[in-house]
Amino acid sequence: MSIRVVNPYVSAETPWRRGNLHAHSTNSDGDRSPQAVVDAYAALGYDFLMISDHDCLTDPDALDSREMTLLPGNEVTARGPHVLHVNASVRLEPRAEREDVLKAIDADGRFAIMAHPNWEEHYNHCPQASLESWNGYIGIEIYNGVVRRLYGSPLATDRWDRLLSMGRRVWGFAHDDSHCAQDDGIAWIEVQSLAMEREALLDALRRGAFYASTGVALESVHVDGPTVAIRTENAQRITAISDFGRQLAAVDGATIEYTISRDAAAKYVRFECWGPGDSMAWTQPFFVEKAQ
Repeated sequence: MSIRVVNPYVSAETPWRRGNLHAHSTNSDGDRSPQAVVDAYAALGYDFLMISDHDCLTDPDALDSREMTLLPGNEVTARGPHVLHVNASVRLEPRAEREDVLKAIDADGRFAIMAHPNWEEHYNHCPQASLESWNGYIGIEIYNGVVRRLYGSPLATDRWDRLLSMGRRVWGFAHDDSHCAQDDGIAWIEVQSLAMEREALLDALRRGAFYASTGVALESVHVDGPTVAIRTENAQRITAISDFGRQLAAVDGATIEYTISRDAAAKYVRFECWGPGDSMAWTQPFFVEKAQ
């Protein structure tokens, strides 16, 4: 039996572009104007930003981009689990049947991300059964910064591993969910894209050519046959994670090289990079395809 490792990343020469797809302004429940939010992220050196006001479409073309790429979007909020509507062209009715919302987003040629599934005191903002049964979203927030100061857990890799282990191919996102200045710069994504144009970034996101971070920076990702090599700037420990969160390997240091066995039962392997303090980075899953 041979295996093929599906690599979502591109060449090491492709630059990483930092961005956030989850931020709020005074158009919903944020405490700053849309322009002030843009100014704040530009000052942090971000390359792209989406203001995702609750059930409200904030027009990025009306703002000074401060040389960032601004994506239109919103957070479908009322009457159900929250859904990030990325590259939105219209405000969608927040129907209680969220699968109808997901179908509408997909029909419009846009894409959806399920937000902060482990938010709230019951750690169940979006039930796992719903995540498993719904279609039409490309990923979930595996880390949501604002939940650090709210009830629940900002981390949702447990939800992600369960989805991946049942064969769902969904990407892991990290966002600030910024409502005020103290929320800025907690969690972000780094996208591999030669161009900064909107469509280039969106294409890379759809393909999974990005990683999620709260402070650890990746330098390169390389796949050679069944071997995955990760090089970082500042990781102190890197672990290889597979089905249902099982740890396959751990290395103390800034790099790891892991070979997936042809006899392994893994559907995927992903990597968690642990840095100073509570900083981390998460690669996208490398799906394992087997052939006789």
